[in-house]
Amino acid sequence: MSAAAATSAPLRVGIAGLGRLGQRHAQHLARHAPGAQLVSACSPVAEERTWARETLGVQTLHSDFQAFVQDPQLDAVVLVTPTTLHAEQTMAALAAGKHVFVEKPLSLDVETCERVEAVAARHPGLVAMVGFVRRFDPSYRQARADIEAGHVGRPFLVRSQTCDMHDPAGFFVRFAPTSGGLFMDCSVHDIDLARWMLGSPRALRVFASGTIALHPDLAEHGDVDNGMAIIEFEGGARAVLYASRTMPHGHETTTEVIGTQGVLSVGVGAHRDRVQTRDASGVHHRPVADFFERFHEAFRHELDAFVQACRGGPPTGLSLADATAATRIGQAMRRSLHSGQPETV
Repeated sequence: MSAAAATSAPLRVGIAGLGRLGQRHAQHLARHAPGAQLVSACSPVAEERTWARETLGVQTLHSDFQAFVQDPQLDAVVLVTPTTLHAEQTMAALAAGKHVFVEKPLSLDVETCERVEAVAARHPGLVAMVGFVRRFDPSYRQARADIEAGHVGRPFLVRSQTCDMHDPAGFFVRFAPTSGGLFMDCSVHDIDLARWMLGSPRALRVFASGTIALHPDLAEHGDVDNGMAIIEFEGGARAVLYASRTMPHGHETTTEVIGTQGVLSVGVGAHRDRVQTRDASGVHHRPVADFFERFHEAFRHELDAFVQACRGGPPTGLSLADATAATRIGQAMRRSLHSGQPETV
């Protein structure tokens, strides 16, 4: 355990990756995270390092990850780098004695996830957390508490979706060669939510299907812009998932949990606020634009939870095993999408 975790000293954090999400994490760590001090940043992009210095006052800047992670002033690192780097960088950080927060997914293959778990097991005093941000959203946390309190009886079915507003420029098409596909990029959140809401049962089998509605260039990457999947869990519980890149109105993340004595839902309608307009053309409300707007509170809460866990506070409730399980299920979905058949997990 680091000195910062054993004392009341602030946790000295470094961040690697300063893209869209990385900059948001960096701003929170530098300005708003209780008990944290952002002391270092790493990016191969000179403009991003300049941004960290001029906007956040970060003085220690690295273009080389190995130099960054070996910096003795760091207690913890936050990794917001490309998916293909997550696993190796997580293992390097653990080997260097740093607590690690890494964005999802941990890896696009199960064997690599298991290697990271093995490295983490050799460093039990270090926190290793994957960013399944929805677990830190106040509404989802309330839903989970209501389930644990028995308000819906025994939960047996989760219906969940991650639907992004359509981007005509097709950023995700350019991202497709390294994203792992629609299920690993979007549905991985719903996979984790389903496991969490159902009490983390073991997945047995999945069936997935999908279609390309608007972006034919995805075909060369074996990907789709709309996909559906069914997960069969041990004990009889089921999850039905939907992911889309083509919503015309905004970002719509919704989850419904059906139990033996009730039903609860989160996020239905994608409401930005509680204002509703009724006029001659119909009934309207404003939707949230993207996942940043929908989960801005959750992104802050998850980093705060990571910092406090590193400083000796309560555990985050997320393990690397959760990330491995999500990858195992997500990869089975991708196999099913291509084979057209149910696939064992």
